[in-house]
Amino acid sequence: MPKLKTRRTMAKRIRVTRTGKLVRAGGWRNHKLEKKTSKRKRNFRLNKTIHHVDVTEVRRSLGI
Repeated sequence: MPKLKTRRTMAKRIRVTRTGKLVRAGGWRNHKLEKKTSKRKRNFRLNKTIHHVDVTEVRRSLGI
């Protein structure tokens, strides 16, 4: 069976932690930041884990 190519767009956006979880950056922090509270903007910095429903599809496209 041939090797699967990694989807480069996914590889740029998602990384794997040491425990094997998939982590992505959150959105909503580009513009209109004046109206958002400091607490909300601070929480945008945190990385989000990929939902368990999507993990198998993401792993397949990453070639893991």
